[in-house]
Amino acid sequence: MIATWTKALLLITFTIVPPSTLLASDSTKAIEIATERKKRDLGWESSEASVTMLLRNAQGQEAKRALSIKSLEIDGDGDKALTVFDSPRDVKGTAFLSFSHALEPDEQWIYLPALKRVKRISSRNKSGPFVGSEFAFEDMTSYEVEKFSYEYIGEEEVNGEECFVIKQVPQYEYSGYTSQKVWIDKSHYRVQKIEFYDKKETLLKVLHLKDYQLYEDKFWRPMRSEMRNVQTRKSTYLITEKIDFNTELSDGDFDKNRLKRAR
Repeated sequence: MIATWTKALLLITFTIVPPSTLLASDSTKAIEIATERKKRDLGWESSEASVTMLLRNAQGQEAKRALSIKSLEIDGDGDKALTVFDSPRDVKGTAFLSFSHALEPDEQWIYLPALKRVKRISSRNKSGPFVGSEFAFEDMTSYEVEKFSYEYIGEEEVNGEECFVIKQVPQYEYSGYTSQKVWIDKSHYRVQKIEFYDKKETLLKVLHLKDYQLYEDKFWRPMRSEMRNVQTRKSTYLITEKIDFNTELSDGDFDKNRLKRAR
């Protein structure tokens, strides 16, 4: 925006565009990009994935976990996802169920074998860490355009891709973030990078999504999701080992009353 005004002054252009008009234009462009991002990932119906979670502390020590993730696309609403920890023994059997929503608060439950009970995740706790990782519970929901307000920032190259850069501000209650800065590639509208800013508007975490693969000739999925906490220097890596689509899952596979028996 500053560059636009500077150029106008240099050209001695006397047509003044009200700042409110410029802001509206930035917002409209950002919403168009966000909407196209979502549009390009519709129609996958269901999927099942085997994922490795790698936890790395500030000293470089690592711990590894094996996860199974089932996902179900819901028309007109956010998606459903069931994550089950298969190993190691201290987390085996832990099951996390998430019902994402576009406008209503997300619903989340977790079963902890040590407690032998299902616990609902309160909206006030969505910013808490997901099972000791650098991902928060609110990060473990599907992306819905309506959850944010938007501002177009510009363009920049990330991971060898020319990207749009937009700012998105959570519109739902109890988010742990004031804003997120998102890099979306121009070629396929895939997210390449996200910066998360805390309540003090200080950079908290950076997420890189890498090694995208194309499935069903339409759906792109990153094989590596790397979340780095710049304040604690801890990191979490999600590495997709295998993913299958159209696995004929149904609502019955995402029943909170069956979390204790989830496999």
